[in-house]
Amino acid sequence: MSQIARFGVSLEKNLLDKFDKVISAENYTNRSEALRDLIREKLVRIEWKSGKNVAASISIVYDHHHRELVGTLTDIQHDFQDIIISVQHVHLDHDNCFEVIVVRGKSLKIEELANKLKSARGVKFSQLSMATTGKEII
Repeated sequence: MSQIARFGVSLEKNLLDKFDKVISAENYTNRSEALRDLIREKLVRIEWKSGKNVAASISIVYDHHHRELVGTLTDIQHDFQDIIISVQHVHLDHDNCFEVIVVRGKSLKIEELANKLKSARGVKFSQLSMATTGKEII
């Protein structure tokens, strides 16, 4: 386990009060845990900006009746098979499908895939959830 370092932080009282309300609503037991998560989030954003190998999930919702859409989405995914780890397909109702595509690779290539999926005609919703491989995060 890593060594623990303690440090002081100076903040405006009203900023600290707002922070305390947020972390309380998110069920953090203390400020240290919340600060650790904020620091990790920043480190993940830096990983993404620097083009490192990262992980992510791409969520899409679409109408599977939309003409040629299923084939288009499949073709796009085949073009990026080197970074796709897993795809989960769920039938939400008679018309709508939900897919979660788990990926690992260079951030720029993941963003390219996410943009191609999002811009396919007939996709109703798309969201890229950036994550990390964990190698650079404590």
